Amino acid sequence: MKVILAADVHHLGRMGDLVEVANGYARNFLLPKNLATTATLKNVRALEHQKRVISDQIRKEVRSAEGLASKLGGLTLSLEATVGEEGKLFGSISSKDISEALAAQGFEIEKRQVLLEKPIKEAGAHHVSIKIRHDVNVELKIDVVAKAEEQ
Repeated sequence: MKVILAADVHHLGRMGDLVEVANGYARNFLLPKNLATTATLKNVRALEHQKRVISDQIRKEVRSAEGLASKLGGLTLSLEATVGEEGKLFGSISSKDISEALAAQGFEIEKRQVLLEKPIKEAGAHHVSIKIRHDVNVELKIDVVAKAEEQ
């Protein structure tokens, strides 16, 4: 019996796959648990339509992410921090600080998208990777400068 998987099934296939299974396996396991639907002509056409719609949506998201990546790629972010002896920071600059600085410049980047191995604890130039989508990353240059002292 041919069925269309409605969810990922271990050792059988991924969601949306058209697979051939034994009649009893389909009737007694896959169909009652809503893991699959029968592969009628109507269901196959609906699946093909859904795949086209999803692929168009993914293409739009990738184009948007690449546009944002090109804008961020040429950007140098300057952050001020209190600096002590030998260029060491009092505290550190975290992914949250970077995402807030980007938000101030009009970029909506969440702190979990900032791939920072460890917090920045020294003044100077640093490179940080930003994960816009799972397949679109960009390298952002960050300059950490000493805060101007108030008098």
